[in-house]
Parts: sequence; structure tokens; C-alpha cells
Amino acid sequence: MPARKVVTYLGLIALTVTLSACAGKTQFRSACDKEVDAAWSELSIAKADGFSGTVSYTKAFSLITAARTMQAVENFDNCYNNAKDARFYIRESRKGN
Repeated sequence: MPARKVVTYLGLIALTVTLSACAGKTQFRSACDKEVDAAWSELSIAKADGFSGTVSYTKAFSLITAARTMQAVENFDNCYNNAKDARFYIRESRKGN
């Protein structure tokens, strides 16, 4: 088999694998959307208590930003995890921890 055909077949296989991987990333889509929306609304009404609360608030804001980025590139499982962590830090910011 000529080398050119081998390269062509390998290219087609790589393209097929890549496209099928992108199609399978919808498992956390709705969970990501709900968690990001909840975190964003909680962040907008959160009141940080003290310096450590402000640090937690800043961590939460950074995690929500990362979650929105993950949502945009359709990495829904990491989006969900970042938003979930953000909600934890929002709760901590209210405690001052």
C-alpha cells in the first residue's frame, strides 16, 4: 500500500475519532447550565464577610468565569465542576472563611 494512502486513511480515522468525541460531550450540558446560572445568581447577592470572605468571593468569581469558558468550548463536565466549586466558595464568603 503506498504511503500516501496510509496517510490519507490515518487522517480520516483521526478526523472520525475527533468528531465522535465532540458529539459525545452533551452529558453534563443541562447540569452545567443550571449550576452556572445558580452560582451567578448567588454571587450577585453574596456579601463577603471580612478579608477571608473577600478571598473566597474572588475564588468563586474566578471559578464562574472558568465555568463559562468551559461551557463555551463545550467542556460540560469541567463547567459543572467549576460552577459547583464556585457555589461552595460563595457559601464560604458569607461565613468569612
